[in-house]
Amino acid sequence: MTTEFHNYTLNFGPQHPAAHGVLRLVLEMDGEVIQKADPHIGLLHRATEKLVETKPFNQSIGYMDRLDYVSMMCNEHAYVMAIEKLLGFEPPLRAQYIRVMFDEMTRILNHLLWLGAHALDIGAMTVFLYAFREREDLMDCYEAVSGARMHATYYRPGGVYRDLPDSMPQYKPSKWHKAKEVARLNENRQGSLLDFIADFADRFPGCVDTYETLLTDNRIWKQRTVGIGVVSPERAFQLGFTGPMLRGSGIEWDLRKKQPYEVYDRLDFDIPIGRHGDCYDRYLVRVAEMRQSNRIIKQCVKWLRNNPGPVVNNDHKIVPPKRAEMKQSMEALIHHFKLFTEGYCVPEGEAYAAVEHPKGEFGIYLVSDGANKPYRMKIRAPGFAHLAAMEEMVKGHMLADVVAMMGTLDLVFGEIDR
Repeated sequence: MTTEFHNYTLNFGPQHPAAHGVLRLVLEMDGEVIQKADPHIGLLHRATEKLVETKPFNQSIGYMDRLDYVSMMCNEHAYVMAIEKLLGFEPPLRAQYIRVMFDEMTRILNHLLWLGAHALDIGAMTVFLYAFREREDLMDCYEAVSGARMHATYYRPGGVYRDLPDSMPQYKPSKWHKAKEVARLNENRQGSLLDFIADFADRFPGCVDTYETLLTDNRIWKQRTVGIGVVSPERAFQLGFTGPMLRGSGIEWDLRKKQPYEVYDRLDFDIPIGRHGDCYDRYLVRVAEMRQSNRIIKQCVKWLRNNPGPVVNNDHKIVPPKRAEMKQSMEALIHHFKLFTEGYCVPEGEAYAAVEHPKGEFGIYLVSDGANKPYRMKIRAPGFAHLAAMEEMVKGHMLADVVAMMGTLDLVFGEIDR
């Protein structure tokens, strides 16, 4: 009697928590080994690019936050920079430092969620809880400057929405938190936002040490990630990898160093790179990036303390006037009304602006025909190129490794299914 073996097809998804969205993988399996992986996308499609083409330039900043909802301000940054290129605008120096500081806080926010979710997928629970403890502090910083914990709409063409506040929101006693506990929670909230960020930057390296103690030399973690999803430097380059995916394969490419924007050329930081191009190296690169981001934040805090000044351009054709001015001046009222009803016309032309987003190169390509809304807008999302390499990475691996590789790609479907 002969036994016949058949390959079978397995539906992986279409839900998966750490993909932050709706991914369906169709896997062709030979036993437990993957022969072929076909990612099906489009289940979340929101037509962001087309929606932006129907609205005035200044009304689409909020759409950017919702693309990759773990790296909110970095998305805004690329869009705002593209508009500034078309307008020929230069934001004030203080605004540039604030943007860079919040970009790096966003990088830490992104990597903390990535680390927690990736570890949770592979079976480590504690890191997830620790990572979210630190995320809470950074979310409070978002809320202090913009009023929103996630979708900030804080960057504006010409600068940022407003200067950093002089006070932080305080916890209040309740039936869950007694006065003594609230006093402890409010200890580092007595000063300005900059004081709070400085306190966080002093504490954060110790928190990263804790994550590393739990994972870096943990034999289960290494068994699940070392040698899994290896991508050679040449292949990473050909596949269009950027960010930690490219640097994990050993290519030292970072837009902040190679094509500096804002004030990155004035700051001191290193580019971490991996050696083997596997899941473990990409983990090490992202952890090292959190430490480098912390370095940049400290430098920005120091500069911002010593250099007060304007945080937004005062051309009221582009930037709304202050509320107090609007109550007194008819011209200011007209500017305000025009800006929030029809926006402003941008000169004809095209511009591409890219930032070193936590996931890779995030670019915005804008075409203007001289109207008050974009003629065309195209988003270069880093996750799209990484997901395209999924089949090549998982072929020959076991089913359990698919989860580790989805985690290492750091996918968020808002930007892939844009």
